[in-house]
Amino acid sequence: MAAAKTHKVTARPREKWILLLLWIHWIFLLRCGTQASWMYLGVASLAGSVRDDKCNELPGLVQEQLQVCRENPESLLCISEGARRGILECQSQFKNERWNCTTQRNHTVFGPILRKGTRETAFIYAVLSAGVVHAVTQACSVGNLTDCSCDMSRYGESDVEGWKWGGCSDNVDYGLYVSKQFVDAPEVSTDLSDSRVLMNLHNNEVGRETVKHLMSRRCRCHGVSGSCAVKTCWRGLPPFQDIGRALKQSYERSVRLAVRSKRRLRRKDRRRRREPISYSELVHLRRSPNYCRNRPSKGILGTRGRVCNRTSTGPESCDLLCCGRGYNTQVVRHVERCHCKFHWCCYVECKRCETMVDVHTCK
Repeated sequence: MAAAKTHKVTARPREKWILLLLWIHWIFLLRCGTQASWMYLGVASLAGSVRDDKCNELPGLVQEQLQVCRENPESLLCISEGARRGILECQSQFKNERWNCTTQRNHTVFGPILRKGTRETAFIYAVLSAGVVHAVTQACSVGNLTDCSCDMSRYGESDVEGWKWGGCSDNVDYGLYVSKQFVDAPEVSTDLSDSRVLMNLHNNEVGRETVKHLMSRRCRCHGVSGSCAVKTCWRGLPPFQDIGRALKQSYERSVRLAVRSKRRLRRKDRRRRREPISYSELVHLRRSPNYCRNRPSKGILGTRGRVCNRTSTGPESCDLLCCGRGYNTQVVRHVERCHCKFHWCCYVECKRCETMVDVHTCK
């Protein structure tokens, strides 16, 4: 009996430590997953309409986001479309880079890449935040949301140049509001003194400010025989590709932060420490990892097997994309219809053309 009691007493502290470690591990996974889980809306199918009783079935939304879903399910469809635009634009901007904005088939979408505060992480947060602004603003203008419409605030005002505000401007202010309320919610509900939280909030705002900055004035002339006696103008959204290109430029000159920032962002470069960080600058905490080699545990697929351009000098070149490992060349036969002619009436006759194409892939 004494031996049994002794065994029982020594086992309890061990069990407590195991439970404590499991609890810490669970909290860590929950925190890492929650930071990015709303992005899953960009790859999830929300066909039809979202009902308020189905909001709890959407994975990873924090309480504030669930409230948006319950109060206005229509807006969640726009947010989902905005996240989808952001993901597709990320893949478009990085299609020729070593990291090509790889997505995974789970609720984190981007996987372990988001755990490190690299400049790739910064771009992801910014472009998805911008995507939500763009999609919600567009939905307002076409009347798909009941809580907003296009912007008529300056309708009828005259300008010194002789034109008048008219038409129906895109309501970017409402898009900015929804993006801030929804996209920032997972960060605002956590520790605002955390450097990573400050980084995410800043990059979210960079995405929103980029959309606002690229809003352009569009005009239409009215007058007899095509003259421009009267010109009405309105403000319109830019194509989302323009936003993606602007954010890619911000990514390339992204600012590295000092880790301990105490509720404010500070540059790691001591020479520029006193310079304020603007909302045209993306920020990151850590250097980017080496994307050349396959490391699945870190969400890195490597560049082996990627198609490269032998004659290019850009990031898609075989020298850069293949990381100096060299490349394989394969001759591929490409068959297509060509020299098509229309015959009256009514069929098209084409010839069959074959071409041999050299395809280069990284070793």
